[in-house]
Amino acid sequence: MKKKFLAEMTGTFVLVLMGCGAAVFNGGPTSVAAVLTIAFAFGLSVVAMAYAIGSVSGCHINPAITLGVWLSGRMSGREAGLYMAAQVIGAVIASAVIWLLVNSGNVFIPEEGTTTGANGYAEGNLIPALIAEIAFTFIFVLVVLGVTDEKGGNPALAGLAIGLTLTLVHIVCIPITGTSVNPARSIGPALFAGGEALSQLWLFIVAPLIGAALSAGVWKALRS
Repeated sequence: MKKKFLAEMTGTFVLVLMGCGAAVFNGGPTSVAAVLTIAFAFGLSVVAMAYAIGSVSGCHINPAITLGVWLSGRMSGREAGLYMAAQVIGAVIASAVIWLLVNSGNVFIPEEGTTTGANGYAEGNLIPALIAEIAFTFIFVLVVLGVTDEKGGNPALAGLAIGLTLTLVHIVCIPITGTSVNPARSIGPALFAGGEALSQLWLFIVAPLIGAALSAGVWKALRS
C-alpha cells in the first residue's frame, strides 16, 4: 500500500505541476493558443503518468476517479481514502513548487495571467460552473471506468484514451471554470491563492464527486 500511496502522490504532483504550471507560466487562458497549451499539458501529464505508475496504483491521481472506482466495487473504502489523501498531498506539494517559482522573482509571469492556477468562476455563474464540473467529470470518469474495465476495457490504450479525454474536457471547460474535474487539483492551488479561490473551492470538490458518482451508476447499469 505504501507504494500505491507514493505513486498516487507522485502522479498527482506531476499532473498539477505540469497542468497548473502551464496555466501560470503561459499567462492563463487568455487566447486559443493558451487554452490548447494548458489542455494538452493536463492531458499529456495523465498519459505520461498512466504509463509510468499505472502498473503500481492504476494512476487515478484524482479523487473523483477514486470515488468512481470505489463505487464500482473495484477497491475498498480504506484504500480509496488513502488514495485521496495521497492525491491531495501531491497537489499541495506541486502548488508549493509553483508558488516558490512565481515568488522567486526570476520567472516571467504575463501581467494578465493567473499566478496560482486556481479554479474559479465569474460572479453570477455559479449554476453554469456547477453543471459544467458535474457533466465533464461524469464524462471523464465514465471513460476511465470503461477503458480500465477488467473484461471489456483496453489496458494497453487506457493511458492514451484517458489523457486525450482530459485534454478534450479542458478545451471545452477552461473558459467556464478553468477546469477542475479533480478535487485534489483544485485544493492545492486554492490553498496558496486564498480569497475567492478558497471561498469557491467547495464547488470544485462537490461537483466532481457528484459527476463521478453518476458515472459509476451509469457504468454499473451498462455493465449489468
